Amino acid sequence: MDDRSTAPVPPPGCPAHGSGARVPLHGPEFAADPQSYYDYLRHYGPTAPVEIAPGVEATLVTDYATALHLLQDSTSFRKDSRRWRDLNEGRIPADSPVTPLLAYRNNCMFTDGADHLRLRQAVTDSLAKVDSRFLTRTTEQIADYLIAQFGSRGSADLLSDYAKQLPLFVFSKLFGCPADVGDRVLFGITGMFDGINAEKATGVLFQAVGELVALKRARPGDDITSWLMQHEARLTDDEMVHQLALLLGAGAEPLRNLLGNTLHRLLTQDRYAHGGGLIEEAVDDTLWENPPIANYAPHYPVADMEFAGEKVRAGDLMLVSFAAANTGPALQAARQVGSNRAHLAWSAGPHACPSKEMARHITVIAAEHLLNKVPDVELAVPEDILTWRPGPFNRALTTLPARFTPVQAPLNAESGNRGSAPVPVQAAEQPRKAERMGLWSQFLNWMAK
Repeated sequence: MDDRSTAPVPPPGCPAHGSGARVPLHGPEFAADPQSYYDYLRHYGPTAPVEIAPGVEATLVTDYATALHLLQDSTSFRKDSRRWRDLNEGRIPADSPVTPLLAYRNNCMFTDGADHLRLRQAVTDSLAKVDSRFLTRTTEQIADYLIAQFGSRGSADLLSDYAKQLPLFVFSKLFGCPADVGDRVLFGITGMFDGINAEKATGVLFQAVGELVALKRARPGDDITSWLMQHEARLTDDEMVHQLALLLGAGAEPLRNLLGNTLHRLLTQDRYAHGGGLIEEAVDDTLWENPPIANYAPHYPVADMEFAGEKVRAGDLMLVSFAAANTGPALQAARQVGSNRAHLAWSAGPHACPSKEMARHITVIAAEHLLNKVPDVELAVPEDILTWRPGPFNRALTTLPARFTPVQAPLNAESGNRGSAPVPVQAAEQPRKAERMGLWSQFLNWMAK
């Protein structure tokens, strides 16, 4: 009898049939039901052969213990993507959609050893200076502003109108972005992650961050940018630009997804209906079961070796499936009696997320504030017609339509005036138009009224 006859059948739409076939982690089928794919991938063992974009192969770690091993072994595995053999040997399509999030940049995510320690310490020390009361107040003010734009309508897309914008606004405040710089930072990050005019959006972001660095060199303030610049690590301007672009971009996108996925859980599962501490529970359950970054943490073996019973070659692209590791049968059983925060949603080891407490705090405050302002909010469409953004890395809905009893615009926190309703900027618009409309400028004007 052929032992392979007992292997699970690939999910609908998955072309992974036969020995050696790679399972695609891209396309609408994977986005619609990733857990079916993870269940199938587990039959390979702790690691599985996958394709994360057309022509881009990787080894995906799906087992929790194996993932921890990889994430904590900085001797055998490195983060510097200049080691990526397939890229160096010309096998990655030049226009691959995954390259921008895997290509080397001079920041603490893609460095190893002493360089990583120096950059990472500067980042963690600077983030640690953010006062939690200031963070709460800032998040509430921005939530008020965003609710002012849709509250009187009685309906909203809680992704584009709230979850997508709130992290960008909070970070613009924390990093001390003036109006003109903040407008372009918002435009650049939105375009990069939405994949609309991404090359131009990336250029806008880096130019704006470069101007922010120059501004803070001349006039430092009480903000993360200035603290990072003043750190004893003595970051160069180039290092400053790359750390800031990482923190603004890689911070905003997962936070957007975490807030959106948490709101989705709160609106679709009755067990969270009565607020209070259940919002924090909903955030933790989302991190376990529907983490905002599902598959990432790229690593590269330094030499040919055997890992988890399989042979891997130096420079192979290896990724960790946080979503699969978190939902494995053994870990789910342990979760019932152990810590509710032992998940891998924030990664682990020396490259674990440096801002996890900040991100969790912002998510809880933003969700609580929304439910306090529009307590009868509910999903405006049947849950089964909601769609998820395709791609191997992020786990995020495309829209989250909601309805509620219309509310009067929240009072401006500074003056008691009620805000006007500017039109949101779409990432597809030209940078000049984004600057004219100025989302960040509009918020600052609203605060000043």
